[in-house]
Amino acid sequence: MDKTFNLIINGVGGQGVITLLTLIDESALIESFDVKSSELHGLSQRGGSVETHVRFGKKVYSPLISNGKADLIISLEMLEGLRETAKAGKQTTFLINDFVSPFQGSLLKEEIKKQLLELKNKMHIVAASDICKEKFQNEVVSSTYLFGYAIAHNLIPIKKESALKAIEKFPQKYIELNKNAFNLAF
Repeated sequence: MDKTFNLIINGVGGQGVITLLTLIDESALIESFDVKSSELHGLSQRGGSVETHVRFGKKVYSPLISNGKADLIISLEMLEGLRETAKAGKQTTFLINDFVSPFQGSLLKEEIKKQLLELKNKMHIVAASDICKEKFQNEVVSSTYLFGYAIAHNLIPIKKESALKAIEKFPQKYIELNKNAFNLAF
């Protein structure tokens, strides 16, 4: 990969944003990329916004992504995805969990989805929380599922094998569940 890949991950506190950041960082390191990331916490412990930036490639000098320069935005919550559109460029692809935080109110869900779909960007809205809740009785692994989806659909230049090796670094009691969630996306 000659170009630096720019990724923004966001959601609300407790959804696994930081876990996903760590998983992507580890996966990129396994592939010998230079990786820089930054955690921009909001009120994450109270269901508030959490945003992280990840940049990887041959040589990366800064972890922060300029407005309009993201290649991929992964949003674990729809309203957070809509908020992130201001930072997107024409080339930005969105991968958004079809989930609205109870703090936001579900009446907004269809309006948020409508606004997202009106954008000219490549948009993937995936019911990751519902899928993981049904399959594993655990919505938190939806972030790992979305990472698998991103790899399976060539949205991120990371190999499946690298991601699975990175999951092996999770605490033992979470490895199998996360591998299952990740593999479900393929």
